[in-house]
Amino acid sequence: MNIKYLERHKIEDIRKLASGIKVTEREKKVSKEKLNYFFTSQATKFISLFLLVSFLVLNLGTSVNAPIFLSPLSFKEAIALYDEERAKLEKELEEVEKEIAAYEKVVAQTQKEKQSLQNKINELKKKAEQLTLKIKQTNLNLDYLKVRIEDTTNSINKTISKIEQTKQNLRNALLSFYHLKQYSTLEIILANNEISEFFDYLNAVNLLQEKIQANIQELQELENTLSLQKQKLDADAEETQKMLAMQLLQKQELEKNQKESSSLLEITKGNEQKYQQLLSSSQQKANEIRQRLYELIGVKTQVTFGEALEIAEWVASKTGIRPAFLLAVITQESNLGKNVGTCNRPGDPYNKNWRQVMKPSQHEAFLKITRELGLDPDTTPVSCPINDPKRGLIAGQNSWGGAMGPAQFIPTTWLTYAPKVKQITGKAVANPWDVRDAFLASALYLTNYGANKKTRDSEWRAALIYFSGSVNTKYSFYADSVLAIADRYESDIATLKQLAYR
Repeated sequence: MNIKYLERHKIEDIRKLASGIKVTEREKKVSKEKLNYFFTSQATKFISLFLLVSFLVLNLGTSVNAPIFLSPLSFKEAIALYDEERAKLEKELEEVEKEIAAYEKVVAQTQKEKQSLQNKINELKKKAEQLTLKIKQTNLNLDYLKVRIEDTTNSINKTISKIEQTKQNLRNALLSFYHLKQYSTLEIILANNEISEFFDYLNAVNLLQEKIQANIQELQELENTLSLQKQKLDADAEETQKMLAMQLLQKQELEKNQKESSSLLEITKGNEQKYQQLLSSSQQKANEIRQRLYELIGVKTQVTFGEALEIAEWVASKTGIRPAFLLAVITQESNLGKNVGTCNRPGDPYNKNWRQVMKPSQHEAFLKITRELGLDPDTTPVSCPINDPKRGLIAGQNSWGGAMGPAQFIPTTWLTYAPKVKQITGKAVANPWDVRDAFLASALYLTNYGANKKTRDSEWRAALIYFSGSVNTKYSFYADSVLAIADRYESDIATLKQLAYR
């Protein structure tokens, strides 16, 4: 066979591809054994590699989400801005925390003073000022999280750009390799005038192999980095949602404080004697306590405080949880549920459907629960997510609802406690929207984290874990508020017991 039998364009393509890759003199000294080895055993390997990576490249194109936020700043500028803003926020947070601690001492001292109208008004005023500071603290934490989310988002966008560039490099390397593999060994040998040119070709192929392998490894590393960055973003988004939930509770507490202060002044008209009469009217107070509506989220029929107390006492006999503490936790969760609203009700728009507001990982559990209870999953109420686009929280992307019933259990957590609930109640199916079942499940959860010890510290820790999943002092307001509510309930329960003994 003579070179004239080869198609001219093939010769040019081979030389072009081979000459495009630099080869050292040392690399040119490839042995004949290496050559033979390449075209026998390695040929199959390369072809398999090409097919595998081609599949990988095609699929990688759909595995990466589009950037969430595109910053006009460079990555370096964004980092510098982040560090500056973070330092500023940390300083402000430190100052606010000192002010809050000072108010705590003042409020504690006021509570120890003689029960008088003026002292009560002073106490409410100081509590209101303290709550205002706590709301400011929460806002600063939210701003801090916003900066962190933006920084992570910039990192994600940078990683996505690297992935796209690496994918392109891999495509180019694969394309070159594919073209080189179109020719037989004999064609390649005949296409080169000198043996050195042939070895240039051989080394070009070897270098392409290395390039392909390097690009594959880089893609894997970048995908791992991207996964970690997205996990961090999800964690920050979840923390932001918890902060927003706590802020709602703080604002609600402040509003309640202001109403109590206004109501107290209106009833007493500033008269100390009328205030003392108000304190001593135990009979009237007891009747009011018992008949007072104990508002719950996600139940068809509301109950009175007296009825809720009876359920809590029954649950206490099974779990050892203090009734006042359990009622306080449920109250806090219901208050939160009312604040964020209700989704998935009959007539709600599609964007409030459970498929949109509930995290996908919860869907199967939710369907299992509703199926066992004979409920329509499309009309069974669940909680709405807390949306805040300014801070990067968007329903259906990184802001999730889907909590069920008065105790606000998410589906997977409910399934963890449902067997024990069924065992204690004797029911065939545990129902998160049933008051007794919800109370019992909450108590079991709190017991797992030591609340049945009935110490203030153990209850505080259990309440914090109930809300945040950990003992994170950033959310201490939730636990503090629960114990404050429990103290009020304990006083109410004592009043009811006194009346019962008369």
